[in-house]
Amino acid sequence: MKTNVQKLTIAAIMGTISFILIYLGFSIPILSAFAELDLSALPELIGGFILGPVGAVEIIVIKLVLKLAFDGTTSAFTGELQNLILSLAYVLPSVIYYQKHKTKKGAIIGILIGSILSIIIAIFTNIYLIFPAFMYLYGMNWDIIIETCSKINPYIKDIPTFVIFSVIPFNIVSRAITSVLTFLIYKRLSVPLKKFMAA
Repeated sequence: MKTNVQKLTIAAIMGTISFILIYLGFSIPILSAFAELDLSALPELIGGFILGPVGAVEIIVIKLVLKLAFDGTTSAFTGELQNLILSLAYVLPSVIYYQKHKTKKGAIIGILIGSILSIIIAIFTNIYLIFPAFMYLYGMNWDIIIETCSKINPYIKDIPTFVIFSVIPFNIVSRAITSVLTFLIYKRLSVPLKKFMAA
């Protein structure tokens, strides 16, 4: 019982940090005219490595609940839905693989699997779910989306080039930064947090 409370405490702390990191996000206009790159997946991944997949899901849910409670939505919930889907696609495979192979190599492979899977899912969700829902809710179409993107990146001329020059590179950069920071920070955080759970 005590251990469960300690795990929930860690999940709550990591979820709160993840929520705060959303506000430290920054845009990369040439890669995306619609999304900001943030490090909110960092506590999700680190917390997931410590707590397991259930803990990772708790952290993601806490982050999004706090975001909606304090800031609401500016995208009719499409942005939050995409955040949920891609966070789960990135973090869960990474954590599940690491749980079975608790070595540095296991962590690297797990994160690589999660990164690749989340990038593939990002392509399909952007084309077939998130942008179609966003356009329907706001009375837009693909022509408007492509025109907006092409103003800052002339290589974007249609949906395929939107994927090649926006969706894929944006998600690669996002996953690469988060993955590198995880390796730099994980050991320093995992030791005290594991001691806290064992206390």
